[in-house]
Amino acid sequence: MKQKISREQLIRKILLRILIFIFLLFIIIFLPAGSFAFWQGWVYLAVILIPFLFAILYFLKRDSAFLERRMQIKERDKTQSKIQSFGSLYFLLAFILPGLDFRWGWSSVPVWVVIFANVLVITGYLFVVQVFKENSFASRIVEVNADQKVIDTGPYALVRHPMYVGVILMYSATPLALGSWWALIPALLIIPLLVMRILGEERLLAKELDGYSAYMNMVRWRLIPGIW
Repeated sequence: MKQKISREQLIRKILLRILIFIFLLFIIIFLPAGSFAFWQGWVYLAVILIPFLFAILYFLKRDSAFLERRMQIKERDKTQSKIQSFGSLYFLLAFILPGLDFRWGWSSVPVWVVIFANVLVITGYLFVVQVFKENSFASRIVEVNADQKVIDTGPYALVRHPMYVGVILMYSATPLALGSWWALIPALLIIPLLVMRILGEERLLAKELDGYSAYMNMVRWRLIPGIW
């Protein structure tokens, strides 16, 4: 049984996580670059952090229980834990390589590509936020809550895992938003890991969440209608 925390405790926990997140993101973007002249990094930080902070304020006001569930980050399932570990490695490489790329001049990504990639990043992020608004049970870990129910409205009426659609769009575009072709390699390697995660998640949901098997029959596609 998870222990309920007070609103004040939740706010303090969220503020701490935000500060740590901003600090780490700043470090992994600018430390490898070795310069604050890495303009792509500044643009990317603005694109990520501004909507992120507005989303936190929105859910704190409208659905604090969702934020509390999102605080859980440790997977209980061993397979999902391994997927999470590999995903973290690829994630770090996708963010560290652009700074090194900037320092050593490995890539030459046109400005218009950088701008377009940032548009894709924010589009992906806003889509994820829309998914969160539709499904308050979208946790960071693979689990089924006692009061959880199947969501089949909004983007869930089209695909079974719309959150991952937004995540893939965000992280696939991130290397180009940061001005690096080479960082596309680890970023794209996140996709097969997400596929493995989805398959494991569906096995759990079909077993433990009432109505999910019927939902799988109703909504055929997992990520992309007509493809998978």
